Amino acid sequence: MKENVDHHVPVLIVGGSLVGLCTSLFLGRHGIRHMVVEKHAGTSMHPRGRGINVRTMELFRVARVEDRIRQAAAVLADNHGILQGGSLTGDDQEWLFEEIDPGGALARFSPSSWCLCSQNDIEPVLMSVTPSLGADLRFSTELLSFAQDPGGVTAIVKNRDTGEHSTVRADYLVAADGPRSPVREELRIGQSGSGDLFHNVSITFRSRMLAHVVGDRRFIVCYLTKPDADGALLPVDNSERWVFHAPWHPDRGETLEDFTDERCIEHIRRAVGSPDLDVEITGKAPWHAAERVAEKYAAGRVFLAGDSAHEMSPTGAFGSNTGIQDAHNLAWKLAAVLDGTAGPGLLQTYEAERLPVARATSERASARSAEHSHPGYEPDPEIIPEAIPAPLPLSEPEAPSEAGAAEAAPRGGAGRQGGVLSVAMGYRYTRGAVLGTDPEQPVVPERMRLCGDPGSRAPHMWLCGPGEPEPISTVDLYERSFVLLSSEGTPWRAAARSVAEQLGVPLAAYAIGAGPEADLIPANGADWTEVHGTTPEGAILVRPDGFVAWRSPQAVADPEAVLHEVLTTLLDRA
Repeated sequence: MKENVDHHVPVLIVGGSLVGLCTSLFLGRHGIRHMVVEKHAGTSMHPRGRGINVRTMELFRVARVEDRIRQAAAVLADNHGILQGGSLTGDDQEWLFEEIDPGGALARFSPSSWCLCSQNDIEPVLMSVTPSLGADLRFSTELLSFAQDPGGVTAIVKNRDTGEHSTVRADYLVAADGPRSPVREELRIGQSGSGDLFHNVSITFRSRMLAHVVGDRRFIVCYLTKPDADGALLPVDNSERWVFHAPWHPDRGETLEDFTDERCIEHIRRAVGSPDLDVEITGKAPWHAAERVAEKYAAGRVFLAGDSAHEMSPTGAFGSNTGIQDAHNLAWKLAAVLDGTAGPGLLQTYEAERLPVARATSERASARSAEHSHPGYEPDPEIIPEAIPAPLPLSEPEAPSEAGAAEAAPRGGAGRQGGVLSVAMGYRYTRGAVLGTDPEQPVVPERMRLCGDPGSRAPHMWLCGPGEPEPISTVDLYERSFVLLSSEGTPWRAAARSVAEQLGVPLAAYAIGAGPEADLIPANGADWTEVHGTTPEGAILVRPDGFVAWRSPQAVADPEAVLHEVLTTLLDRA
């Protein structure tokens, strides 16, 4: 279908919100031209989706936007804990946890850290970067229809300002069009999961007096549990702009029209415990918490990402982070197929890898909502997901404590905050574009283990280049090519360079050591082989997305032949 085509792009992204813009960013970093169509006139105006976990911040670091995002998030840089109480003026408040990363334990295995940045602040940052990376951003543009054939996807889009229709021809389409995804519905892809969990109305308001009530308590969110005025209070600027999530019960006949300004003002005053609080309502937006995961992530040349593929409870901020990591996984695979590096079979691994992660993560998110008694959530006690495992002690030799590195000081001393880091970055791909994994192992392990196992995120350690004054993280090496790490004095580096030339595959190879032949020198005398679970004679192959594709703990007789076979298999080049 080539007739009457107005635009041709390798990839068409439907949806220009957070996940769609991240897909654009990651594709652009790989040099892939693409178009983004978004039916709304601009980026999000409502503060939501604020928690960016450490793994997502690593992705932004490698994509060279981490500093801009932290700048956009500066006003909330000192907000860390989750507070709970009957009101803000009583004496019954308690911290579910007070610090995200007490003692800086997270630095032991990541060059990045957690960030609190609302969607309405991060989206303009992404939008400012992607056009220079080959993105054609089209807001106020709606997808009307699409059709596939063996060679690509033909889509009809409409400019909502002018009414003009145009035809876009793309090799692939990525649907990041939200939880009610028209693309997913057109493909008749079903969903599984518990379904709707609870409903809230998100109320934005101004109040100068509230900052005095809050005082020096710098929380991410405060769950207020008074029976007649429960909800969640979130600061926007710690000064006069705030958000309140009020429970909404449409199953009891409540409508959005019932949430008048007067009702909302009175509800907020009762929840805070200050009957004379100045409250100016500035906006209202309904939102729905649900646990649903698509039964498939792809159909032909169309792929689902973000909320179109999965919905999760907001507790833990897993949903948007999972979606961004979907985009990162898909982007390098689309780039490899489009530039001829890989065969089309590589794209089948997107679903094989990301679907199990979404299922496991959505279950954990629902469990955390039950644990935190999220306002509006009344789980059926017979179907509450399995409890999150207790945190590990700091002395755990294979990983820092999940409690210490993710969310420490759980209330009552119990392990109610454990497992967060395992979900955020300890998950692993047991099937897909990986070799040497155990398919029977759980996708989210009970303990954090980042030590070079195939299918897991490659370990972080600091390295120095010869003559370079500033160290870099191993995480910084992984973006646009496969990377082979080996010790200096072994034949692996030469073998990798030969195989890269034979196959025409981007493959960077680094010899690590302290001698004259080393490309990289471990900082502080660290042993790179111990960190990566190999030996001085072995090697480890890391994918462009930073996940371990394959590892050889020992020397092999013919490293060139072995690497040739490994890459041919991983990239569907047989």
